[in-house]
Amino acid sequence: MPGPDDGGDQEVESRTAPDMDKKSTDNAITRQSLYGTTPEPTYAGVLSFSRRKYTRDLDGVDLVISGVPLDTATTNRPGARFGPRAIRAASTIMAWEKPYGLKFDPFDKLAVIDYGDCFLEFGRPQNVPAQIEEHAWKIIDRGPGLLSLGGDHFVAYPLLKAHARKHGAPLSLLHFDAHSDTWEDEEGRIDHGTMFFHAVKEGLVDPATSVQIGLRTQNDDTLGFNVLDGPWVHENGIGAVIRQTRKVLGDRPVYLSFDIDCLDPSFAPGTGTPVCGGLSSYQAISILRGLAGINLVGMDVVEVAPAYDVGEITALAAAHLAMEMIGLYASRPDK
Repeated sequence: MPGPDDGGDQEVESRTAPDMDKKSTDNAITRQSLYGTTPEPTYAGVLSFSRRKYTRDLDGVDLVISGVPLDTATTNRPGARFGPRAIRAASTIMAWEKPYGLKFDPFDKLAVIDYGDCFLEFGRPQNVPAQIEEHAWKIIDRGPGLLSLGGDHFVAYPLLKAHARKHGAPLSLLHFDAHSDTWEDEEGRIDHGTMFFHAVKEGLVDPATSVQIGLRTQNDDTLGFNVLDGPWVHENGIGAVIRQTRKVLGDRPVYLSFDIDCLDPSFAPGTGTPVCGGLSSYQAISILRGLAGINLVGMDVVEVAPAYDVGEITALAAAHLAMEMIGLYASRPDK
């Protein structure tokens, strides 16, 4: 669903998926091919993301989806540890067809699996950052890309560390959020509002070639990030956001991190730190759709807290955004 003057969808040649049983169920465990879209009842079955095969076999895999169920770094309402489960459940409603308006089915082009969740040792929280980094590293070091489902936003920090090891530092960060997450902090603190401060100071990301979209909480020190805050998005429109973001990112390797509270609480109430005045789901999806062709190397969607959701609309928004990210990954220049 592109917005006006957004650069448009890039035409991508789809790979023909093998014939599948159109009356199959529990495709998360019964599907044979890693390609293609197969419908099954939305109200039943094993809840992998979009009915992708549950496996830890990475042979021939292009993209891995994995949950990171952490919420001990949140500063307000907890519950994002249940985000991966909720996003998987919400994804079933769209698993029967390709994303509306996209010129190709990402699952025809990419072999995508659901790897399950990262193991986190809750009794030893000091070990969690390293566990997340190594979980990501053992996947991306084998070649596949990684889409992580949070979990609170701290998880992006060890994920960035793993991606910088793989693709070289600094990366460009494409960050959707209500908050900058760049508040100054002492080294070693596990906090979902300070991890991009540390990412800049450690050289993991280059703020001059990075973009933060949708911000609407005050932080006078931008650390050099290019900021398109919530009011700027509303006043200038989808097309302007896409053009400016493309200009800043260029062809550099990009890590995409989407905090669901970038959306206005009317579209995403189920989150720990909601802030009014945010983007609509249409704006967010259209911006992502308009960025087809960027050099995306890793991505996450985080901060879905189902206990505060209404009618599962937050989880549904996150699932749609995750599907758009898969489409973006499939539209990379090398695909």
